[in-house]
Amino acid sequence: MLASGLFRAQMFVGCVAFVYLTATILLVRRLLRGGRAGTILAGGPQPRETPGPPAVWFERVVLALAAAGILCMAYGFFIEPYWLEINRLKIATPKLRAGSAPIRIVHITDFHSDPAPRLESRLPGVIAREKPDMVVFTGDTVNSAEALPVFRRCLRQIAAIAPTFAIRGNWDTAYWSKLDLFGDTGVTALDGRAVPLRLHGSELWIVGASPVGHPSVQRALRAVQPGTLTVLLCHSPDEIEEVAGRGVDLYLAGHTHGGQVALPLFGPLITLSRFGSRYARGLYKVGGTWLYVNRGIGMEGGVPRVRFWARPEIAVIDLVPP
Repeated sequence: MLASGLFRAQMFVGCVAFVYLTATILLVRRLLRGGRAGTILAGGPQPRETPGPPAVWFERVVLALAAAGILCMAYGFFIEPYWLEINRLKIATPKLRAGSAPIRIVHITDFHSDPAPRLESRLPGVIAREKPDMVVFTGDTVNSAEALPVFRRCLRQIAAIAPTFAIRGNWDTAYWSKLDLFGDTGVTALDGRAVPLRLHGSELWIVGASPVGHPSVQRALRAVQPGTLTVLLCHSPDEIEEVAGRGVDLYLAGHTHGGQVALPLFGPLITLSRFGSRYARGLYKVGGTWLYVNRGIGMEGGVPRVRFWARPEIAVIDLVPP
């Protein structure tokens, strides 16, 4: 599935390159055809060539696509990365007694913070207004070590709002394994651990799986008391079909960025998930487990810093009785 996603991305990049290369050639030809350059290069006045209708329509379509692409890139760079979306949903679970108060979880992920903040200064205020019972962060903290103060300052403010739990993502384990990402923030880091909580008179376990695909998922789940409401934090959705039906009620993940670049009707270009776009973004029911895949806040380092059709988000999830 990863290979098919990469193929789609390569095809898209190839099409974009074809449009802009063709548009450049057409513009140069138009300049030579209509300006003095054509006369000079030809050594004197020449009869002006008039393209036929098919050539005219082809030229118009290519130039229109090129202009639309420039507008889309400007939108993806200047607007969408700063346009935060709040997604609110309710999930009913029989593990909460009738009449129990809802448990509100705010799910954030994939900050990919840079030294220059984007949404980090706004997030604590947005989250505070939701009045969460707890906040969970499912990995990928910074794009560079220089951005660590930006990330930690934001997380420290969030942890002052409600109990906050965090795991590392694939970037964190691959590049920042020696950095103290969560120290002095008030966050509880869950690295393959399960922690019991009591909220509004209801018991639940919160389980953290880190790093991606690590067998700590199964080890941590063995510590959970059977029949207890269980929330699993895992950076990627790739473990969902292994844990579905094994007592996990809610699986929270990020990693895909919702594609970061997606196309209307087509969907995400690439998700870096072994399932391709099957669990790209949003809410899914797999066996007896609800999966929510969050599009995240930031943008991955090493690629163009744009978002298109994949706005940054926080998810506000209310667990409610049936």
